Amino acid sequence: MDFERGFQHLNRQPDSDRSTALQNGHGQANSQNHLDGKFLFLALGALGVVFGDLGTSPLYTIRECFYGKHAIALTSANLLGTLSLIFWSMTMVICIKYVVFILRADNRGEGGIFALLGLIPRSSRKISPRHRSIAILAGIMGAGLLCGEGIITPAISVLSAVEGLEVATQAATPVIVPLTCFILFSLFLVQRRGTADIGKIFGPIMLLWFASISALGISQIIKEPQVLNAVNPLHAFDFFSRNRFHSIVVLGSVVLCITGSEALYADLGHFGRNAIRFSWLAIAYPALLMNYFGQGALLLHHPEMRVNPFYGVVPEPLLYPMVCLATIAAIIASQALISGVFSITQQGVQLGFFPRIRIVHTSSEIMGQIYIPFVNNALMIACIGVVIGFGKSSGLAGAYGLSVTGTMAISSILYFLVLINRQKWPLWKAVPLVSVFLMFDLSFLGANFLKIVDGGWFTLLAALIITIVMTTWRRGREELNRKLQAERLPVELFLEELADDKLPRVPGTAVFMTLSPTGIPPTLLHHVKHNHMLHEKVLLLTIRSVDVPTVPAKERVTVQELGQGFYRIEALNGFMQRPDVPVILKIASVYGLVTDPMTTTFYLGRESLLTTGQAKMRRWRKSLFAFMSRNAGTPAAYFNLPVNRVVELGAQVEL
Repeated sequence: MDFERGFQHLNRQPDSDRSTALQNGHGQANSQNHLDGKFLFLALGALGVVFGDLGTSPLYTIRECFYGKHAIALTSANLLGTLSLIFWSMTMVICIKYVVFILRADNRGEGGIFALLGLIPRSSRKISPRHRSIAILAGIMGAGLLCGEGIITPAISVLSAVEGLEVATQAATPVIVPLTCFILFSLFLVQRRGTADIGKIFGPIMLLWFASISALGISQIIKEPQVLNAVNPLHAFDFFSRNRFHSIVVLGSVVLCITGSEALYADLGHFGRNAIRFSWLAIAYPALLMNYFGQGALLLHHPEMRVNPFYGVVPEPLLYPMVCLATIAAIIASQALISGVFSITQQGVQLGFFPRIRIVHTSSEIMGQIYIPFVNNALMIACIGVVIGFGKSSGLAGAYGLSVTGTMAISSILYFLVLINRQKWPLWKAVPLVSVFLMFDLSFLGANFLKIVDGGWFTLLAALIITIVMTTWRRGREELNRKLQAERLPVELFLEELADDKLPRVPGTAVFMTLSPTGIPPTLLHHVKHNHMLHEKVLLLTIRSVDVPTVPAKERVTVQELGQGFYRIEALNGFMQRPDVPVILKIASVYGLVTDPMTTTFYLGRESLLTTGQAKMRRWRKSLFAFMSRNAGTPAAYFNLPVNRVVELGAQVEL
């Protein structure tokens, strides 16, 4: 077979891969500087997915600064100081840190915490194995915080939007929480159908949202243009000098204006850096600033509106339509975070941080459109639980800020490691830059630690649970692999014994899934011991996850002939790819290793774990790992194997 022609056929990318090649800064989107239709379509899509969370922040940010337990006195000086902090936080953190710098650190076009972690070399003179382990732990904690954010964002966004009904009539107060719970329940209920169709209208709706909040803000700024003086950073410095410790507390509320900034990097692979930059700088950024400054202009003469200044700038005839639009925008923001948690869970499973769980692909055209039933149900219960438990969106603000600032700080640290190890920046350049980033990140993080008792504890608890699950699974798999590796037989010795024993060979192909690309797996040894036969063709298949989003078909599979009908296949799997064994075997056929699906049997090992062994894990972690292993998804479903051609062989293993 013509290898090149075969690979051209196999390397046909799904739409998400083609869009990534177009968007990621190395493709057409970067080469075309003019605003063509395709680029504008991507930019509009980015508005609907990337900026939903940031776009709904005006619902609660100004209110949290001047109303509630941690509020500061509403004076003209404090108002200008707070607006100055909001302006410079958005400028330095989003415009400079993310838009200018971090968006450049793409992992083959993809972004996100695991993509950033994958850019740190496994071996480098500047980073020891111990430090890399710490970086991995930091990445896991960041993923845990992002999952915590996935709980808080739908709750606070929808609750804040629905609370606008209280501005119209106090009679609506008793229905706020039930209505929010109903909306959230409906949102999670439709996840199984996918968002490919309704996702197409997210962009136009968010464009309408940004246009609306911008117009509302400008209508107030025209009345009080002096609020624009807040762009002067001296107002921020004056705010700190006058309020001292209380100004640090207010930082914990100011940070709400940059919640969702991680989405710029996380969704890099879907839209590309140019589309994201354009959407932010041309539409979202100015619209948000106009609304924040408009709320400030309102409060200068109507301090009583600090209870809900966002709806205070809305004319009374437009109040109910704006509540509806805000609720839809909040649902869009929630959808982006829910999809983000699905994506990070899938990546965690592929990288070996999470147990195998059922992942449903809801679109045959777009690889990233997935639905994970277990995660969806857990998020739904958690979101509705926090709405009922906290009751008010103001109660969720402390929990929200802590998850966001923790993730931002971890991203800065990982980015520093990427700069010095991957991009080869000298320390004298990398240290000052990242120090500026961390100055903002750690200031916001410290301010939010003051809110632990006011909701921050929930974020820490959620992140801790997820981190324990991920680290326990990873450590348990390492110990299990080490145990199974000790039971392996060298290939040469096995083939010698096979030649002497004259085992009968039956027609067909046997595929043995194995964790290690060396030796004979215990599953094959058990099969020979109990069944006393072998197929004519035996394939030892190892699928190894790598720290890149996707591996092209041409680079994905290596085939080694071992003799006597034995072949070893090693397949590389990116963290955005599905470990699809039939697809891998199809790629292997390009090398001449042809298999017939109707005469191929797949052999899998199923270990029954005992916690009485000498593995270097605490007993409770062994028990947790054994529980997760028992309840993990079936390997057959995970590897997309035909269930009627799968044989499982069990064995007891002591950890």
